[in-house]
Amino acid sequence: MLDVRGLEARYGRISALHGIDLAVRAGELVALVGANGAGKSTLLRALSGVQSSSGRIGFEDEDISGAAAEYRVSLGIVQCPEGRQVFGPLTVEDNLRLGAYRRGRAQSRESLERIYALFPALAEHRRQAAGTLSGGQQQMLAIGRALMAQPRLLLLDEPSMGLAPRLVTEIFAAIRRLRAADTALLLVEQNAAAALAIADRGYVLETGRVVLEGTGAELLADAGVRAAYLGL
Repeated sequence: MLDVRGLEARYGRISALHGIDLAVRAGELVALVGANGAGKSTLLRALSGVQSSSGRIGFEDEDISGAAAEYRVSLGIVQCPEGRQVFGPLTVEDNLRLGAYRRGRAQSRESLERIYALFPALAEHRRQAAGTLSGGQQQMLAIGRALMAQPRLLLLDEPSMGLAPRLVTEIFAAIRRLRAADTALLLVEQNAAAALAIADRGYVLETGRVVLEGTGAELLADAGVRAAYLGL
């Protein structure tokens, strides 16, 4: 589904990504792990089109390397950003509807019901201002807003950041349900153990380069990964 070759990105004179090769197959969950500053979020931003880059990004045999972000959304590439970035003064439901701005009302209503089934807490607070929600509820809202666009490939950036352990468990349970529904996911996650435990495959990034790849189980068992990222 996604085929990335030689991807590079810069911030001014500073090079952030150095020739990244990466692939995501249909219905697959791929985890991207690494230390802070490794380039994980930059990679997701380059894939979604909000960060300029060079190299080739192929999506279902189409070269979208120079495509605008909105066109990538129309193809089904949708990013759930780091830090949630919900629209605080708007209600939960209005935030969700913004995720479906490219779709009709009937489709939006159907998607709303699916999101509320996935995250019942959002249904309970649908008329509440998003800025008054807890951190965990805001993360659910951010994921739900992305799902409203009906992504074929969902880019998830640090969904468990800053959450209590119980809420992390809820978020990862939702991610597992999305995977079971055949949504392809590229997951950037500081909690490497949790991410690799549910991933089909994974990549380890260091200073903008892929230094290791394999199945989730293989990377969990790798001594270097365990020492560097799992604290074992």
